[in-house]
Amino acid sequence: MSKALDVQKDVVKKHRRELWSKFVRAVRQFNLIEEGDRIAVAMSGGKDSLLMAVMMKELLRHPLVGFEVVFIVMDPGYNREHLDQIEQNAADLDIDIQVEHKRVFDVVQEKAPDNPCFLCARIRRGVLYTLAEKHGCNKLALGHHFDDVIETTLLNLFYSGTFKTMLPKVRSQNYEDMHLIRPLFFVREKEIEKLMRRQGLKTLDCACPLGSESKDSIREEMKRVLAELKKHNKDVEKCVFRAADNVNLDYVLGWEKDGRKHRFDEE
Repeated sequence: MSKALDVQKDVVKKHRRELWSKFVRAVRQFNLIEEGDRIAVAMSGGKDSLLMAVMMKELLRHPLVGFEVVFIVMDPGYNREHLDQIEQNAADLDIDIQVEHKRVFDVVQEKAPDNPCFLCARIRRGVLYTLAEKHGCNKLALGHHFDDVIETTLLNLFYSGTFKTMLPKVRSQNYEDMHLIRPLFFVREKEIEKLMRRQGLKTLDCACPLGSESKDSIREEMKRVLAELKKHNKDVEKCVFRAADNVNLDYVLGWEKDGRKHRFDEE
C-alpha cells in the first residue's frame, strides 16, 4: 500500500472519531464548503496543514457538495532542506502543490529584527490571501485546530484585555468575496501528533531563519497554564472552548459590534 493510501486509511478508519468525524462536523456545522467553491489550502509544512490537506483531498473523493481545491505552499524564505521536506511529504501523500516563493523573512528581518513574529504572521496572512485570489479561489483554508482556538482565547484575555477567539469562518475585510475557513476547528492537536508519529511523517516545526527564541513563547505559556489547570479540572479546555459559544450579555460590562462599542447600562 502506498504512503498516501495508508495515511488516508488511518484518517478515515483508525482515527475516524478523533480526526475525520470532527473535520466533517466543522465543515457541515459552519457551512465551510459550499457548492462551487474553489479553496486555497495553505500548506506551511507543519503537521496541522499537512493533515488538513490530506482530509481536503479525501473529501474530494466523497464530496458533500461540488468544489475544487488548490494546494498552495507559500515559501517565505525557507532553506533548501525545509523546502525538500515539504515537497517530499507532498509527493509521498500524492498532493499536487503549487509552490509560491516570497521574501517574507527578508522583509521581516529588515523591518522588525528584534520582534519578528507578529509582523511575520501578518504579512504571511496577507500574502496567502493574495495567492488565493491569484489562483481564482474564494476561500482560504488554514490549519488552526481546537487547541489554537482555546490558546488564542486565553492570550486575548490575559494579554489584550478582551474576550475574542478564533472563528471557524471569517469574511476577509480586504479581499472582496473571500472567506477564511478553519476545517480543523474541532480537532485536538494531540490527535494530529499521534497520526504523524504513527505514520512516521516528519514535518516542520519552526523553520524561521531569524532564530527568535521568543517565538510563540507566550502561546507555550498558555499551554502550561492549561496543563496546570487541567490537574484540577480535566474539562478545563472544553470549558474555555464552550465559553465563546455561551456569552451572556446580561452579565458583560461592555462589548463591541461592527466597530461600535456598547455598555451594559447604555439603555
